[in-house]
Amino acid sequence: MRAYQILPGAGIDGLQSVDYPDRALGTGEVRIRVRAVSLNYRDLMVAGGNYLVNVDESIVPCSDGAGEVLAVGPGVSRVQVGDRVAASFFPYWQDGPAAPDKVRHALGGDIDGMLAEEVILHEDALARIPAGMSFIDASTMPCAGVTAWNAIFESSNNVRPGDTVLLLGTGGVSVLGLQLAKAAGLQAIITSSSDDKLARAKELGAAHTINYRTHPEWQEEVLRLTGGVGAHVVLEVGGQGTVNRSIASAAMGGSIAVIGGVSGFGGEVNPASLLASAKRLVGIYVGSRTMLEKVMRFAAGTGLQPVVDRVFPFDQAQEAYRYMESGAHFGKVVIAVGD
Repeated sequence: MRAYQILPGAGIDGLQSVDYPDRALGTGEVRIRVRAVSLNYRDLMVAGGNYLVNVDESIVPCSDGAGEVLAVGPGVSRVQVGDRVAASFFPYWQDGPAAPDKVRHALGGDIDGMLAEEVILHEDALARIPAGMSFIDASTMPCAGVTAWNAIFESSNNVRPGDTVLLLGTGGVSVLGLQLAKAAGLQAIITSSSDDKLARAKELGAAHTINYRTHPEWQEEVLRLTGGVGAHVVLEVGGQGTVNRSIASAAMGGSIAVIGGVSGFGGEVNPASLLASAKRLVGIYVGSRTMLEKVMRFAAGTGLQPVVDRVFPFDQAQEAYRYMESGAHFGKVVIAVGD
């Protein structure tokens, strides 16, 4: 069985294909034939050694994958051979609020992930893929889909149809967030430095688009477009370069969901900017298996099809990483595994 391994910090050149040893299944374990793996910005952080945890040994990277059950170990009851499944980002977080014991391990971060022909996971880490959803589409959901779902529907202040969601950039989380918002009857505003990408966002249903190079004080444009109200939910992915503008863009009582730090972490936030308007700054750390099940059901029920920019074959994993790193993508970058 082939798999990719990487020593965090070794860079994309350190991503190498290896022959991975097989082993017998233990109690509750499931062997999965992986069919598709999608990349996230977090995978570049792992390669660069900039992720939130330190790992001293090589791991199989990537959190997001989907495939079919090949075999089940003793005591398995949740899935059976032939089931189509996606893996949960946090194998130990099945439901409820986050807790240290639930997020103690994350696939492709500090334990082996999904970039392999076959993987072994506990049955509790698996969510069934709805009928009609492809392996490629399902592979986009465990990190980007769950993160966007959590930010908009789980951790916000009860958004309602007609409310406004602000999305920064056109990466996987933001584009899936745009699609989820549109399907739920929300008004989406999205930013980018590319007019071509903004035009594509319009085609997906964005109510308004903002080129942040043309409008460097883009928070003012958000307020103008919303008649001074602001966005009820902001998906903040930029980090120290954007967080204060995101706060200024939010409506009174709104939520700023802090998802990532493309421009780095740090920078000062003035508490008065939150207190005066009862705004909430919420950290989003992906989500649970239950959230994965919810977002896949929602996507299947509404006909939402994730935007996949490009699909690379398994033997071109490094090229997929480099394409992701280039920032040229709109939506998700996926690696197909096998036929």
